[in-house]
Amino acid sequence: MNKIKTGDQVIVIAGKDKGKQGSVTKILSNGRCYVSGIQMVKRHTKPNPNAGIAGGVVEKESSIDMSNISIFNPSTKKADKVQIKSQEDGSKVRVFKSSGKEI
Repeated sequence: MNKIKTGDQVIVIAGKDKGKQGSVTKILSNGRCYVSGIQMVKRHTKPNPNAGIAGGVVEKESSIDMSNISIFNPSTKKADKVQIKSQEDGSKVRVFKSSGKEI
């Protein structure tokens, strides 16, 4: 069971966007993920009239390493760690390590 999933609210704990918050939009298999509004890079694109793409400098999201983000705990308004607990029926749930509340 992965500790951070798509749709989770996360906070950046290292890098140029340290302290910014966003939600995870996509998780890659190489230990990186896309977070909305984080790690914005400028990409120079050629115009392609067949596809309807205008040329110029486009700002888009780049992937960020999973080690540089942490899940955001709304009750404490800080970064938190994720713990996986097993319930009585055998299912597993993710909980915040500081409070023990379910995510």
